[in-house]
Amino acid sequence: MTLFTSLRGRIFVATAVLTLVSIGAAVLLVSLRVTRETEAATEREIRATAAVVEQLRTIQGQTFTSMARLIADAPKLKAAVDTNDPPTVQDVVRGYQDELGSNLLIVTGRAGSVLASAGLPEETALNAAERTALSAAASGREGVNILVLPHMHGLLQLVTVPITVGVAQPERLGALSVGFLFDDALAAQVKQITGSDVAFGLDGHVLSATLPDDEGAMLQRLFADASRQPSEIIRAADYIGLPVRLSSASTGGTGPIALILRSRTEQLRVLRTIRVELALTATVAVLLAILLSLLVARTITGPLATVTDAMREVAATGDLTTRIALRADTGWDDADARLLATTFNTLTESVARFQREFSQRERLSSLGRLSTVIAHEIRNPLMIIKAALHTLKRPQLDEAGVREVAEDIEEEVTRLNRLVHEVLDFARPIQFDLAPTDLNALCREATDAVRVTGPLPIQLDLDPAIPSTTSDAERLRMVFVNLLENARQAVAPTADTDTADRPLIRLRTHLNDHSVVVTLDDAGSGIAADDLPRVFDPFFTTRRGGTGLGLPIVRNIVEGLGGSIGVTSTPGAWTTFRIELPLGPPAPH
Repeated sequence: MTLFTSLRGRIFVATAVLTLVSIGAAVLLVSLRVTRETEAATEREIRATAAVVEQLRTIQGQTFTSMARLIADAPKLKAAVDTNDPPTVQDVVRGYQDELGSNLLIVTGRAGSVLASAGLPEETALNAAERTALSAAASGREGVNILVLPHMHGLLQLVTVPITVGVAQPERLGALSVGFLFDDALAAQVKQITGSDVAFGLDGHVLSATLPDDEGAMLQRLFADASRQPSEIIRAADYIGLPVRLSSASTGGTGPIALILRSRTEQLRVLRTIRVELALTATVAVLLAILLSLLVARTITGPLATVTDAMREVAATGDLTTRIALRADTGWDDADARLLATTFNTLTESVARFQREFSQRERLSSLGRLSTVIAHEIRNPLMIIKAALHTLKRPQLDEAGVREVAEDIEEEVTRLNRLVHEVLDFARPIQFDLAPTDLNALCREATDAVRVTGPLPIQLDLDPAIPSTTSDAERLRMVFVNLLENARQAVAPTADTDTADRPLIRLRTHLNDHSVVVTLDDAGSGIAADDLPRVFDPFFTTRRGGTGLGLPIVRNIVEGLGGSIGVTSTPGAWTTFRIELPLGPPAPH
């Protein structure tokens, strides 16, 4: 669950989820809006086509009504109808039918019987309802009767006007009916003008359409729906339609209907294309947004990670010389992170300075305690020297006695001189002479120097990959000699002549990033747990005759060279001193 437990993970997840929700919502809204607009545009086109069909029907009705009135007033037609002779009327009707260009022309007499017709096939006959409608027009009712009748090729719209003679009291001779078709030709003309398919039907039956024959079943279902939802948009799998009633009067059923159709195939294809493009665009946008959110998260947490890594390193090593350097080559200059890094560097510098000052004050404070130690350490050698001088004053002292007294005096003077040197090395600031130094060579020299004073069962494990460092070789040699001497004294009870060659002591070096680690292990009796935290305290010693200044001086030298020293011990097992030194010169204090 690192993704949610780290700051970078939470920032990345939050921005990624926000991006996904925002882009997903935007794509969904755009898709819905495009779908609604596309369907609305299709409905507008259908309604515009319906208006065209209605206008065409009205114009044709008005045109043929006017022409039928003119023909009904023609003396030639009136004279023929007045004879009530079908052959006579038929000859006249053929001429008028050609002039009108109508699909049907019918003349009825006073009794409503058909005297003549033109345009209908001979096998086509009018049913009882149609004859009743024509008779009603010839019966002298006021107004113009417009009827829509079924025809084998489509819908037939009839315009019926009376044929009368006289002005003051007109005599009704019969009626003239002019018909025109809503057929495939008219439907194709409407489709060419509007781009919409058209189908004509009566009482739920399809009579003509611009659609292919294999769409007949679908058309039949749409006409059935149109009978239940007049003048409302109806939808099928691939088409959207709008029924238009062609007449308020009907011969029964739902009456004549023109069904305006618009294919949804192209609309659905366009919508699918738009949705695919939106999905691709959204995917690219999401990927870019996620990448950007990751970069933003890294730019926010990257400097913080640098700061926390430095803090972790300081906590682990105690090295207060660690500095945070934020990279400026990334193109992102985070002022907050830079301020945090600067504050951390200032804090570590202050703590390091405080430690140095505290160490100096502790050293000076120790001088006060040192006076007591010095008084004790100097009093004994002086007493021995004084006693030796009294011995020299004896007149009967032989040459051997003088030599023995002189050796005692020399030994105590050497002891006093060593004590003075150790006190001065601890009390005064150490002046280092920095130069290129071979640490492996120093380890060998220190080992050889300790071997001069006695057997040293040691094993050397020196890393040949360690480069030359910048340090004070003489001071470091003193450190290694001091630690090796302590190790030899620790293993002395078990290092007899028979086991002198056994490696009870191990001196190792290895490279660790930008530093060199020197490790000294001894298999002596170890250091008690209570004494371990005090081994570097001044004047603390467990060895008879020791001053307790050796290890404090070693620590001062190592820390003065920019390194660190630590010790771990298991009584009865191994005791390990670990020294870490920088490859470069120590930082100035």
